Amino acid sequence: MKNILSTGAALLLTTAAASAGGIDRSGNPYAVLFEDGNYLELSFSSVTPDISGDYAAALGGGSTDNMAEAYKSAGIALKYALSDQIDVGLFLNQPYGANANYTAGAYTGLGADWDSKQIAVVLKYQATPNVSVYAGARSIESQAEIAIPDALNRGGAAASLQAGIAAATAAGDAATAAALGAQLAAVAGAPAGAFNYSGSTEADRQTSYIVGAAYERPDIALRVALTYETGFTHTFATTETLAGAGIVGAQSEFEIEMPQAVTLDFQSGVAADTLVFGSIRWAEWSVWEVRPAGYESFANDRVTGLDNDVMTYRLGVGRRLSDSLSVFGRVTYEKANGGEASRLAPTDGSTAIGLGGTYTMDNVKFTGGVEYVMLGDATDGSGTAFADNSALGLGLSVGFSF
Repeated sequence: MKNILSTGAALLLTTAAASAGGIDRSGNPYAVLFEDGNYLELSFSSVTPDISGDYAAALGGGSTDNMAEAYKSAGIALKYALSDQIDVGLFLNQPYGANANYTAGAYTGLGADWDSKQIAVVLKYQATPNVSVYAGARSIESQAEIAIPDALNRGGAAASLQAGIAAATAAGDAATAAALGAQLAAVAGAPAGAFNYSGSTEADRQTSYIVGAAYERPDIALRVALTYETGFTHTFATTETLAGAGIVGAQSEFEIEMPQAVTLDFQSGVAADTLVFGSIRWAEWSVWEVRPAGYESFANDRVTGLDNDVMTYRLGVGRRLSDSLSVFGRVTYEKANGGEASRLAPTDGSTAIGLGGTYTMDNVKFTGGVEYVMLGDATDGSGTAFADNSALGLGLSVGFSF
């Protein structure tokens, strides 16, 4: 039962997940470390989000159309037994990502892309027949691009200047009010496109560390594993342009904190040929925000960020139908936090349902599945309301024992 149900169910629906919080996409499938002998797994997934909202009347109303682009990912996981007690795992995947692009209405031209690549190496030591420990490091390379259209930047600058004029006038500071008024006139008279913002980073590679421990009872397919991944800091060399603010090809560096995370994975046989599995994961996404120097000097604000950590709960059941075929289902839940949503990530919480199956033929294991995600409603700072959104994830993995 362990070989047919556990790794296939846990790995596939993690790889295919469309509901991960923050900009999480595909975590390392540490369950591979517990495969018997040597094992190689190739995984592929495709996620199609459908996220749209209705603009507030002040922005002209109408639909935003779908602002989230579909994406694909692939991964390789290898577990190799160095001895009876020591195994090594190698993982290659794309752990983080974002693809936002508005093509209709007031936000047209607003977009962001985050691409990443990861390689991780983990050593596992079987301390006793029931207890194992593992540790390793992961090297993550990321690169980002962002675009903010003239209308949003010009409107934001005008609103800030108008607030300053009102405050100066109320305080009787005529000189400051006049100076701000001149700046407001310059903003209003600037040519179309002068306040388009673009920023792009060079690729940056950083290292994070992994440590974990597991308890197993093979006779009942029980395994409980706790894994900690350290956070890390990307330092991005960035080029920015916002001509209306005198920023043209400006180069600088800024930092982005990436989250630490703790994951508790569990599985257990509960009846003949039936396995319950799941996980609880906490990721510190509240540390993540994007503040390029040029944009911050203009807007006195970040480009985007997340205000809350993310807790992800997963629970599933697997059932063996024959010696070669099993099926499984899983529910994933992330609670909504409320508050103001980012235009580049305009959802709040999610509930997902995943179904799949695994077919084993000699030393090869095929796993396929689908996950449907109901994304939580959210409203951004301009009153644009995003509701009734969803995502569909498809995944396939092929495992080889050797």
